[in-house]
Amino acid sequence: MAKTKSAYFCQSCGFEAPKWLGKCPSCAQWNTFVEEIVEKPNAAAPNWKSISNGSTSLQRANKPVQVSDITFSEEHRILTPDKELNRVLGGGIVPGSLVLIGGEPGIGKSTLMLQIAMSMPAAKILYVSGEESDRQIKMRAERISTVESSKLNVQSQHPEIKTGCFVLTETSTQNIFKQIEELQPDLVIVDSIQTLHSAHIESTPGSVSQVRECTAELLRFAKESSTPVFLIGHITKDGMIAGPKILEHMVDTVLQFEGDRHHVYRILRAIKNRFGSASELGIYEMLGAGLREVSNPSEILLSQRDEALSGITISATLEGLRPMLIETQALVSTSAYGTPQRSATGFDTRRMNMLLAVLEKRCGFRLGNQDVFLNITGGIRVEDPAIDLGLAAAIISSHEDMPISSKTCFAGELGLSGEIRAVNRIEQRIAEAQKLGFEQIFISKYNLPGKKDKNQLDLSHYKIEIKAVSRIEEVFGLLFG
Repeated sequence: MAKTKSAYFCQSCGFEAPKWLGKCPSCAQWNTFVEEIVEKPNAAAPNWKSISNGSTSLQRANKPVQVSDITFSEEHRILTPDKELNRVLGGGIVPGSLVLIGGEPGIGKSTLMLQIAMSMPAAKILYVSGEESDRQIKMRAERISTVESSKLNVQSQHPEIKTGCFVLTETSTQNIFKQIEELQPDLVIVDSIQTLHSAHIESTPGSVSQVRECTAELLRFAKESSTPVFLIGHITKDGMIAGPKILEHMVDTVLQFEGDRHHVYRILRAIKNRFGSASELGIYEMLGAGLREVSNPSEILLSQRDEALSGITISATLEGLRPMLIETQALVSTSAYGTPQRSATGFDTRRMNMLLAVLEKRCGFRLGNQDVFLNITGGIRVEDPAIDLGLAAAIISSHEDMPISSKTCFAGELGLSGEIRAVNRIEQRIAEAQKLGFEQIFISKYNLPGKKDKNQLDLSHYKIEIKAVSRIEEVFGLLFG
């Protein structure tokens, strides 16, 4: 028998201690330590052979080598029919990568993964489920297959299509690896990592040590066999991925599936990505038959209205490499109480307070006794400083009750002295506004040629009217006279 030992783990951050502690020294949380029995395994882990067309690019090096002696060839990414997922992953699935997807319960994580598994009939995909039975998965698959059959141009009256998706309802990692060795899949999906348990650890499934051990086994399998693995993870009430923080450090990519369960739009955001940009964004629409990709998010983020309304402006922002036009709304009203209320949805409240201070100090608008509410439509959160100009215009439009033309958009950062600062990749923002039919756009004059700035703009090939301004007072003079 292997020698067993007992250890105490913090259920919040995964900190390990030899004895019980009231307060965690790592995350400063109280009463989070739980005793877990840890047993060291006797059996050695299996030596996985590369099953991705004999690739040897991910084989382990037994001896240290110099960086200049390492031979590197561009990895061939696996492209899925889901263009939004390909964009967020940085161009496709990298062989041997370990991807973690987290989100609220019922947000659509399992639906997205099953939809990906059924949309690739040429690949052999193993869908491991520890939460649902095979009949439950079959019910969801029949609902999704109607959409996937139309994508694949399969003519069938029965809502079933031929796919290479294999379903395994198992929670033991030892049994899962036995089936993987027999099936040799091209992609493995685990739903979810909190339900798996390893015989090497005597703790209950979902505990810190079990999640860490199961992830380590899947990581070793992915790297040695060049097989990509997708893990679905639960999140806590604070919005963090459940389990130890080391779980996010071990995986290659962390994706967050966000959105309100009562709305139809879902956002897939990359939090960590070792193979691409971590600022990419994918947008889906939840339908009765599954998730639909939204290729042009500007159309859903801009509301169609018949009359001009005050406090509404359009701002050009960037999410990763994708330009988007979003609708920014502001409501300014006289405060009914002594202390005015300041609230922002989808925007940083501290930055909103900074904008209000600039408008009051530099422009003379008395907003100290006004309630101010800001909203970014569509349920997304924007951190791009280029929407400062649009938000400032929306605040003054609501304060003066004077509408701004729906054919006008803004792209500029507002400084503390009231200057309009240049923003990066202004050409993409202007091109997106021109494509959607806007007539004029307000930008910083420091984006124009002739200035000592790396973001120089050529105005010759744009049909949209470009208003270059340097101060916030100029913007209000052009808008309101």
